[in-house]
Amino acid sequence: MAELLRIYPENPNPKAIKKVVDVLRNGGVIIYPTDTVYSFGCDITRNKALEQVARIKEIKLEKANFSIIFYDLSHLADYTRQVDTPTYKILKKALPGPYTFILEASNTVPRIFKNKKKTIGIRIPDNTIPRTIVQELGNPIIATSVHDEDSILEYTTDPELILEKYGNVVDLVIDGGYGDNSASTVIDLTNGNREIIRVGKGNPAIIE
Repeated sequence: MAELLRIYPENPNPKAIKKVVDVLRNGGVIIYPTDTVYSFGCDITRNKALEQVARIKEIKLEKANFSIIFYDLSHLADYTRQVDTPTYKILKKALPGPYTFILEASNTVPRIFKNKKKTIGIRIPDNTIPRTIVQELGNPIIATSVHDEDSILEYTTDPELILEKYGNVVDLVIDGGYGDNSASTVIDLTNGNREIIRVGKGNPAIIE
């Protein structure tokens, strides 16, 4: 059974963060809070962990649409093609925040996900827990929601119920308090687009 680890978003305990980072470096899978719903995550450089998350989500890794969590925009150039100034201004204005931005992927991304993926969703949540984890780990983690696409159920917001449901398939569940029950707003910024794919917690007017 996975461990439930309490971390306070206002002031994440460095020892607790180190514990999470050790689990990730060892190829573990975690569930962590964001500024929207709770999310499954793993180190993007650990292929077996990526495959485990895909199994939990009942999809093949090469078909997975996992987003990646950055600490800040300085990671951008490693995983995406160069963005133009208007696109960068939107990212700068919206992030950290409850948005997933779809951008053109760099050549690194298909190697990670074992596919011919030309785009990648990026997130910088307005929550210190995942961002501190990424900062300490030194590279992004993946993000894919715990919530059920068809209905928002109680287990998606309560960490103890999340542990009950997924404790046998993940290594660690972070209790960062009750999660939100609305997902991120997804915006496609590829090829000069500004297309709203899904309206969630983030105000879509951010792109205007």
